[in-house]
Amino acid sequence: MSTVEVMERIRAHYTQQHNEVARLTSTLKGRLELQRVQDLLSAYLPSAPARVADVGGGPGVHAKWLQDRGYDVTLLDPIERHVDEARATGVNAVLGDARRLPWPSESVDALLMAGPIYHLREPSDRGLALREAARVLRPGGLIAVVAINRAANLIGSTLANTLTQRLSVVEEILETGYSEANERMAETCYHSVAQLRGELAQVASAVTVHGLTGPGGWLTMIADAHFSDSAIPTTFTDPDPLETALLCTRLADRHPELVHSSSLLFAVGRRA
Repeated sequence: MSTVEVMERIRAHYTQQHNEVARLTSTLKGRLELQRVQDLLSAYLPSAPARVADVGGGPGVHAKWLQDRGYDVTLLDPIERHVDEARATGVNAVLGDARRLPWPSESVDALLMAGPIYHLREPSDRGLALREAARVLRPGGLIAVVAINRAANLIGSTLANTLTQRLSVVEEILETGYSEANERMAETCYHSVAQLRGELAQVASAVTVHGLTGPGGWLTMIADAHFSDSAIPTTFTDPDPLETALLCTRLADRHPELVHSSSLLFAVGRRA
């Protein structure tokens, strides 16, 4: 499949099938992800008004949060719909490609890459995007990337009891990190923890990988999948499942070996 065909599949996914704002603000899993990104960025970012680049920033949910906290934010995304949505919230947004950033070298203090790492299938493309990120970062600048755990399809399909139907897809993703037959997300690659750490370590030092949604993310997935359109059992409303999931995942942060239980991974490093 050509680069143009790949890009068209991704554009169709985000334009016709998927609403990223709704996912991050209305589903339990999305709200958990949003809160955790904010938690981790708050722990690592320099003080405002540092300049932050949000590469592959989608409709600007993260960028708007950063801007409201006094950061000088510029968002870049390859999807026209996302750029328009981000601009509508007051975010400075430009259309572009993570592999060819439009900014001067050493011009930003921190860079968030929450999409390109899992939508760039080829290692060479991911390497190019990471090198571009390092180029525009000032020495010592923070780079933070989000990836999808290679084990996520195995665990998720098991919990949903769809593993038998999806077995060939799950097996291929576990072996290679990608499946052409994956119906869940367009042109998506999946990382092991070691793979993600190794890729980021090519351009950054002091790399740390966190479980973004952690083990608590599976509670939110079950609640979203099975109880959104039916009567919700008391166990899923009292206490609030989002608070339970956050508590679980924050506890897991203290134990690095539990990072493998998270469907989403959040890796940070510093440009040398």
